[in-house]
Amino acid sequence: LLCSAPIPSKFTRTTGCVSEKRRKDRSRTQPNNSFRLFFSTKSRQQTMDSIISSMRGSDDAIKAGIALVKMAEHAERYKDMCALMRMVVDLKFGKNEDLDVEERNLLSVGYKNLVGAGRGSHRHVKHQMDTKSSDLAKGYLDVIAKETTGICKEVLEILETQLIPKATELKDAESDAEKKGSLLQSCIFYLKMAGDYYRYLAEIDKSQGYDKKAQELYLEGTELANGTLQPTDPIRLGLALNLSVCYYEILGDRKEACRLAKDAFDQAISKLDKLEEVQYKDATLIMQLLRDNLTLWTTADNPDEEDVTVADAE
Repeated sequence: LLCSAPIPSKFTRTTGCVSEKRRKDRSRTQPNNSFRLFFSTKSRQQTMDSIISSMRGSDDAIKAGIALVKMAEHAERYKDMCALMRMVVDLKFGKNEDLDVEERNLLSVGYKNLVGAGRGSHRHVKHQMDTKSSDLAKGYLDVIAKETTGICKEVLEILETQLIPKATELKDAESDAEKKGSLLQSCIFYLKMAGDYYRYLAEIDKSQGYDKKAQELYLEGTELANGTLQPTDPIRLGLALNLSVCYYEILGDRKEACRLAKDAFDQAISKLDKLEEVQYKDATLIMQLLRDNLTLWTTADNPDEEDVTVADAE
């Protein structure tokens, strides 16, 4: 690849930091009844799978699961986050419900961190290799690729068999305008997320058509977003950012990448003065990434082009 998206060591849902005092205070907090049930003396030696299995039978399994997901996030146990969120998705799917905003963000954060380590490792090892690399080195790269591919396919199965169909079904059946709009945002969020993970697959293997699938999902989400969301909406901006990265990195169409990024930036900047402070911060953060990428992409002569990195949205 001529460029690659940086893999932050940790993706979070908020910009704030938890002080050491608050961490200590939190650790002294007594567990609620759900945790007393799931983490009794008899269950101290349980595996993650057995803990999840016992949680599924509880009336408040979703609430308890989300509480544990947040604990796993603070502990940077992203594999556990993903396992717990798969349970939450299954339970809400069974109840004919979509994930709420917090739940879908937790799902995104967990898998983004989990796959991020694999993407970074694959890039690093591949960069160190050359045509004279040993079979052992090539085999090691294959191991990393297989692990990373497995994570991508796992989240894509959740998105394509559960979340996208369910959100679409609920959106089409909803008559309340506000609820319909919320479900539409979910659809766009999931389409963007699916496009992201097909893009990650295409980084590893360009022979399986993953690049075209990523493009297809991004464009489907873009069509929905452009017709319903404001140009300053973070979901719409993030989608435009990642679609432009896909064109630049994966599809090799630099002209289209620049056009998409510039159009998204120009449309959003004309609406910034109408935003509240929180919305303003969210929008300008993604707009800065769009501008940074445009600066890199439009540089006439770049002697270190292979080392250029571009930013994408979470």
